[in-house]
Amino acid sequence: MFLPEAGGQAFADESFREAEVGGYYILAAVVFEAATHDLARSAMHELRGSRNTYKLHWNEMTSQEKHNAAKTVAELEGFHIVVVGAPVPGRRQERARALCLTELVRELHGYGVDRLLMESRSRKLNERDVATVRGARYELPRRAAFQIEHLQGSREALLWAADIVAGAVRTGKEGSNSCRELLEARLYQIDLAIDC
Repeated sequence: MFLPEAGGQAFADESFREAEVGGYYILAAVVFEAATHDLARSAMHELRGSRNTYKLHWNEMTSQEKHNAAKTVAELEGFHIVVVGAPVPGRRQERARALCLTELVRELHGYGVDRLLMESRSRKLNERDVATVRGARYELPRRAAFQIEHLQGSREALLWAADIVAGAVRTGKEGSNSCRELLEARLYQIDLAIDC
Protein backbone atom coordinates (compact mmCIF):
# COMPACT_ATOMS: atom_id res chain seq x y z
CA MET A 1 0.00 0.00 0.00
CA PHE A 2 1.16 3.51 -0.84
CA LEU A 3 2.13 5.63 2.18
CA PRO A 4 2.27 9.42 1.86
CA GLU A 5 5.25 11.50 2.76
CA ALA A 6 5.23 13.25 6.14
CA GLY A 7 3.43 16.56 5.83
CA GLY A 8 0.96 15.13 3.33
CA GLN A 9 -2.50 16.34 2.56
CA ALA A 10 -5.79 14.50 2.52
CA PHE A 11 -9.04 15.48 0.84
CA ALA A 12 -12.31 14.44 2.47
CA ASP A 13 -16.02 14.25 1.81
CA GLU A 14 -18.97 12.54 3.46
CA SER A 15 -22.10 10.55 2.86
CA PHE A 16 -24.68 9.67 5.47
CA ARG A 17 -28.04 8.16 6.21
CA GLU A 18 -29.99 9.25 9.26
CA ALA A 19 -32.56 6.69 10.36
CA GLU A 20 -33.96 5.44 13.64
CA VAL A 21 -32.64 2.01 12.59
CA GLY A 22 -29.70 1.49 10.25
CA GLY A 23 -28.38 5.04 10.05
CA TYR A 24 -24.67 5.70 9.46
CA TYR A 25 -22.15 8.45 8.69
CA ILE A 26 -19.30 7.92 6.22
CA LEU A 27 -16.29 10.22 6.18
CA ALA A 28 -13.82 9.36 3.40
CA ALA A 29 -10.35 10.83 2.91
CA VAL A 30 -8.18 10.32 -0.16
CA VAL A 31 -4.41 10.75 -0.03
CA PHE A 32 -2.25 11.17 -3.13
CA GLU A 33 1.44 12.00 -3.46
CA ALA A 34 1.74 15.74 -4.13
CA ALA A 35 3.47 15.00 -7.45
CA THR A 36 0.33 13.18 -8.67
CA HIS A 37 -2.25 15.79 -7.65
CA ASP A 38 -2.52 17.31 -11.12
CA LEU A 39 -2.90 13.88 -12.75
CA ALA A 40 -5.68 12.99 -10.26
CA ARG A 41 -7.40 16.35 -10.84
CA SER A 42 -7.30 15.77 -14.61
CA ALA A 43 -8.85 12.33 -14.14
CA MET A 44 -11.69 13.88 -12.11
CA HIS A 45 -12.32 16.53 -14.78
CA GLU A 46 -12.40 13.82 -17.44
CA LEU A 47 -15.03 11.96 -15.44
CA ARG A 48 -17.14 15.10 -15.24
CA GLY A 49 -16.79 15.54 -19.00
CA SER A 50 -19.08 18.07 -20.58
CA ARG A 51 -21.70 17.71 -17.86
CA ASN A 52 -23.13 21.12 -17.01
CA THR A 53 -22.31 21.05 -13.32
CA TYR A 54 -19.83 22.89 -11.14
CA LYS A 55 -18.47 19.64 -9.67
CA LEU A 56 -18.63 15.90 -10.04
CA HIS A 57 -21.09 14.35 -7.58
CA TRP A 58 -21.73 10.65 -6.89
CA ASN A 59 -25.46 11.10 -6.32
CA GLU A 60 -25.91 12.58 -9.80
CA MET A 61 -24.17 9.70 -11.64
CA THR A 62 -25.74 6.76 -13.43
CA SER A 63 -24.76 3.23 -12.35
CA GLN A 64 -22.28 2.99 -15.22
CA GLU A 65 -20.77 6.39 -14.40
CA LYS A 66 -20.36 5.30 -10.77
CA HIS A 67 -18.57 2.14 -11.87
CA ASN A 68 -16.27 4.17 -14.17
CA ALA A 69 -15.60 6.71 -11.42
CA ALA A 70 -14.67 4.05 -8.84
CA LYS A 71 -12.44 2.32 -11.40
CA THR A 72 -10.69 5.61 -12.20
CA VAL A 73 -10.01 6.40 -8.54
CA ALA A 74 -8.81 2.82 -7.97
CA GLU A 75 -6.27 3.23 -10.77
CA LEU A 76 -4.80 6.43 -9.29
CA GLU A 77 -1.71 6.06 -7.10
CA GLY A 78 -3.04 6.77 -3.63
CA PHE A 79 -4.91 5.33 -0.69
CA HIS A 80 -8.15 6.04 1.10
CA ILE A 81 -9.14 6.03 4.75
CA VAL A 82 -12.85 5.77 5.48
CA VAL A 83 -14.52 6.04 8.87
CA VAL A 84 -18.04 4.62 9.05
CA GLY A 85 -19.88 5.61 12.21
CA ALA A 86 -23.10 3.91 13.25
CA PRO A 87 -25.79 4.05 14.42
CA VAL A 88 -26.91 7.56 13.44
CA PRO A 89 -30.52 8.29 14.40
CA GLY A 90 -32.47 11.18 12.93
CA ARG A 91 -31.14 14.69 13.57
CA ARG A 92 -27.78 13.43 14.93
CA GLN A 93 -25.73 13.86 11.77
CA GLU A 94 -23.45 16.59 13.15
CA ARG A 95 -22.63 14.61 16.29
CA ALA A 96 -21.76 11.60 14.13
CA ARG A 97 -19.63 13.79 11.85
CA ALA A 98 -17.62 15.09 14.82
CA LEU A 99 -16.93 11.58 16.13
CA CYS A 100 -15.92 10.32 12.67
CA LEU A 101 -13.76 13.39 12.04
CA THR A 102 -11.93 12.90 15.35
CA GLU A 103 -11.14 9.29 14.40
CA LEU A 104 -10.10 10.35 10.89
CA VAL A 105 -7.65 12.93 12.25
CA ARG A 106 -6.00 10.28 14.44
CA GLU A 107 -5.69 7.86 11.55
CA LEU A 108 -4.41 10.43 9.06
CA HIS A 109 -1.82 11.70 11.52
CA GLY A 110 -0.54 8.15 11.90
CA TYR A 111 0.13 8.10 8.15
CA GLY A 112 2.05 11.38 8.19
CA VAL A 113 -0.81 13.57 7.02
CA ASP A 114 -1.03 16.94 8.77
CA ARG A 115 -3.48 18.85 6.56
CA LEU A 116 -7.08 17.95 5.76
CA LEU A 117 -9.06 19.74 3.08
CA MET A 118 -12.84 19.37 3.17
CA GLU A 119 -15.69 20.78 1.17
CA SER A 120 -17.00 24.00 2.65
CA ARG A 121 -20.46 24.08 4.17
CA SER A 122 -21.87 27.05 6.09
CA ARG A 123 -19.55 29.22 8.18
CA LYS A 124 -21.05 27.86 11.40
CA LEU A 125 -20.64 24.22 10.31
CA ASN A 126 -17.08 24.86 9.10
CA GLU A 127 -16.29 26.33 12.53
CA ARG A 128 -17.63 23.14 14.15
CA ASP A 129 -15.19 21.10 12.05
CA VAL A 130 -12.32 23.37 13.10
CA ALA A 131 -13.28 22.99 16.77
CA THR A 132 -13.48 19.21 16.36
CA VAL A 133 -10.00 19.06 14.82
CA ARG A 134 -8.65 21.32 17.56
CA GLY A 135 -10.04 18.89 20.14
CA ALA A 136 -8.73 15.86 18.24
CA ARG A 137 -5.20 17.30 18.35
CA TYR A 138 -5.17 16.71 22.11
CA GLU A 139 -5.27 13.00 21.34
CA LEU A 140 -2.20 13.24 19.09
CA PRO A 141 1.40 13.16 20.33
CA ARG A 142 2.56 16.31 22.08
CA ARG A 143 3.25 19.26 19.75
CA ALA A 144 1.69 17.44 16.81
CA ALA A 145 0.42 19.77 14.12
CA PHE A 146 -2.78 19.16 12.19
CA GLN A 147 -4.76 21.67 10.14
CA ILE A 148 -8.14 21.66 8.46
CA GLU A 149 -9.16 23.88 5.59
CA HIS A 150 -12.51 24.20 3.85
CA LEU A 151 -12.78 24.78 0.09
CA GLN A 152 -15.64 25.18 -2.35
CA GLY A 153 -16.28 21.85 -4.07
CA SER A 154 -15.96 23.51 -7.46
CA ARG A 155 -12.43 24.76 -6.64
CA GLU A 156 -10.78 21.41 -5.82
CA ALA A 157 -11.37 18.34 -7.96
CA LEU A 158 -9.60 16.08 -5.44
CA LEU A 159 -12.64 16.54 -3.19
CA TRP A 160 -14.58 14.78 -5.96
CA ALA A 161 -12.37 11.72 -5.55
CA ALA A 162 -13.27 11.64 -1.84
CA ASP A 163 -16.96 11.90 -2.79
CA ILE A 164 -16.53 8.88 -5.08
CA VAL A 165 -14.91 6.83 -2.32
CA ALA A 166 -17.63 7.81 0.19
CA GLY A 167 -20.31 6.99 -2.37
CA ALA A 168 -18.80 3.60 -3.19
CA VAL A 169 -18.67 2.69 0.50
CA ARG A 170 -22.28 3.86 0.91
CA THR A 171 -23.54 1.74 -1.99
CA GLY A 172 -21.65 -1.18 -0.46
CA LYS A 173 -23.56 -0.66 2.80
CA GLU A 174 -26.77 -0.62 0.78
CA GLY A 175 -26.04 -4.01 -0.78
CA SER A 176 -24.23 -3.25 -4.04
CA ASN A 177 -20.52 -3.99 -3.52
CA SER A 178 -19.20 -3.73 -7.10
CA CYS A 179 -17.89 -0.14 -6.81
CA ARG A 180 -16.46 -0.67 -3.33
CA GLU A 181 -14.69 -3.84 -4.49
CA LEU A 182 -12.92 -1.86 -7.21
CA LEU A 183 -11.36 0.30 -4.48
CA GLU A 184 -10.62 -2.54 -2.03
CA ALA A 185 -6.84 -2.66 -2.57
CA ARG A 186 -6.50 1.04 -1.71
CA LEU A 187 -9.14 1.28 0.99
CA TYR A 188 -8.76 1.17 4.77
CA GLN A 189 -12.14 1.24 6.50
CA ILE A 190 -12.67 1.86 10.21
CA ASP A 191 -16.08 0.90 11.59
CA LEU A 192 -16.77 3.17 14.54
CA ALA A 193 -19.50 2.30 17.02
CA ILE A 194 -20.90 5.66 18.06
CA ASP A 195 -23.44 6.71 20.62
CA CYS A 196 -25.35 9.66 19.26
